[in-house]
Amino acid sequence: MIRRIAVILSTLIFAFGILFASVLRSSSVRYAFSEPAKQASGEKKDKIEIDYTFAYYGPVLPDHPLWYFKVLRDKLWLFLTTNPGRKAELNLLFADKRLSSSKVLFERGKVELAFSTASKAEKYLEQADFQTNKNKEKGMEVSEFAAKLAKAALKHRQVLEEILNIAPEDAKPKIIELENYPKNVYKSARDILLSKGLIPPKSPFEGD
Repeated sequence: MIRRIAVILSTLIFAFGILFASVLRSSSVRYAFSEPAKQASGEKKDKIEIDYTFAYYGPVLPDHPLWYFKVLRDKLWLFLTTNPGRKAELNLLFADKRLSSSKVLFERGKVELAFSTASKAEKYLEQADFQTNKNKEKGMEVSEFAAKLAKAALKHRQVLEEILNIAPEDAKPKIIELENYPKNVYKSARDILLSKGLIPPKSPFEGD
């Protein structure tokens, strides 16, 4: 009896995973860029390097058949996480992994998928910031994470700038738009730190 129930549950979980993957595929926003990714020509800007390391993105990238199961896992992980501090950390983790995955896809010439992945990365970053401010309003201590988030936002800008150098011309305006996410997150995290009398990580980017 127990074995039968286990088999039924396993079948249902597998079927739900297939359905979820199909829904994700059909609902994903598709982008069309006319040129393949290429190395930008002309004079290069001085390279900016932020002292922050992304977590390893793993062997399953968005062009892998198992990617949608990984997305399902992440969404379930977030849904089942009740600790608000941990929820902010998870959003940041997913943001970092997706942006580094996006860069790999840009390097492989899979521009449309790469941009879609970068867009999702920045939305996760925004959610990390939203959750942090929410935690602050609840009276939670968020200074340490705000400092990490500020650095992460600067790293996201650095990587987006690197992506700009290999992206096709018609994709660049969209990538520049994405930079607004880490710009706003950095300012938000910086303001949290300043309100606590702490010194935020210094931005090397003009206008911050």
